Amino acid sequence: MKEIKLLLVDDQDLIRESLHIVLDMDPEIKVVGLAENGAVALSLCEDDQPDVVLMDIHMPVMDGVEATRQLKTRWPQIRVIILTTFQEVNYVVDALGAGAEGYLLKAIHPKDLAAGIKWVSQGGTLIPQDVAKLLVKQLQDDRAQGSAGGTVQAASSSGDAAIRSEAYGLSDREQQVLQCISDGLNNKEIAEKLYLSEGTVKNYISSIYSKMDVRDRIHASRKAHDEGML
Repeated sequence: MKEIKLLLVDDQDLIRESLHIVLDMDPEIKVVGLAENGAVALSLCEDDQPDVVLMDIHMPVMDGVEATRQLKTRWPQIRVIILTTFQEVNYVVDALGAGAEGYLLKAIHPKDLAAGIKWVSQGGTLIPQDVAKLLVKQLQDDRAQGSAGGTVQAASSSGDAAIRSEAYGLSDREQQVLQCISDGLNNKEIAEKLYLSEGTVKNYISSIYSKMDVRDRIHASRKAHDEGML
């Protein structure tokens, strides 16, 4: 597997350097640049063409949301994960609306962060369950008030899927496994794609069957498609 070229963007020197040290220890990840704001990040993207950008939201000169918006316009192939301490729903909606593929909180364990970077680099998306719940609640509140526009609409398709998955109580990982099942992957292929053991994959699949009240992969995939969960 080729190395994932990663750009780290954060206005705090300590966080940038700490992430650099931790993530560079992973043999599959190579940190190719460090940026203290969105403007510098765009310049480095021009030079280094990273695979994934780990982007803070609140930064001087240019914040992470605007940097993501400009980055995705110029280099749509570069994947963006927003990494922040802020958990307010409007930041999630803004970041996803700007084109980010993932949103994680800085309290995440380094191993989980590395796994998330690998997942997003392969085309996956990441929204923590607690953040997804806030997003779902915001969408439901807006719908109840008859609001269907603005930034919420930009994330409506992913939000709808999150709402339907939430109805069955699926975790982020279970949703990812369900997507892999729908894509026709076997347990070994799912384990390799999500960096899990086959035993863990089997446990997730059993949980999915129980929560969705289905008996096999075909029924799980069909129900997920029929109900717009994917």
